[in-house]
Amino acid sequence: MRPANHALIVIDVQNDFCPGGALAVSGGDEIVAGVNALMDDFSVVILTQDWHPREHSSFASSHSAEPFTTFEAPYGTQVLWPDHCIQGTDGAAFHPALRTDGDLIIRKGYTPSIDSYSAFFENDKTTPTGLEGYLHTRGIDTVTLVGLALDYCVNFSAQDAAKLGFKTTVITKLCRAIDPTTESAARADMAELGVVLVD
Repeated sequence: MRPANHALIVIDVQNDFCPGGALAVSGGDEIVAGVNALMDDFSVVILTQDWHPREHSSFASSHSAEPFTTFEAPYGTQVLWPDHCIQGTDGAAFHPALRTDGDLIIRKGYTPSIDSYSAFFENDKTTPTGLEGYLHTRGIDTVTLVGLALDYCVNFSAQDAAKLGFKTTVITKLCRAIDPTTESAARADMAELGVVLVD
């Protein structure tokens, strides 16, 4: 069992990010058994959940645009995604085999005008989710991250954790990425900030 100051953060293991989902990550469902087993090693487990309202500004359909194009949001360049993880839908639900008996579920991406990749901040990089305060209140200074997708939500969460001063590890075998190119860049960016990548 890891010490009480060390939390596991499970990022966005939801139906829409698994095969058959609206924004499926190849092999996304393959990590579920390993993540479930890893939870037994931690006394503090936190899960995050993408939780978008309909017509969210990050959806391509909200701009009559093609998915995976971009637009300039007030906070910077935003990728336009297929509609996914809409509040209350099956796509937003956790994978049915995933354990959800953690200490906290952080929902993100619910502000209509701002997307949220990170478990700590929305994409404007200033609006907090509350996770940092929760961890500090619990006396947690070390985090391990797993989940979907390695090149987006896991990456942004790990970078923010490191910038906030948490000792941060990503277990990459319990993650899957959307694209090999963005995965390579994400790995480099995380490593540069001192994130430990464990394969």
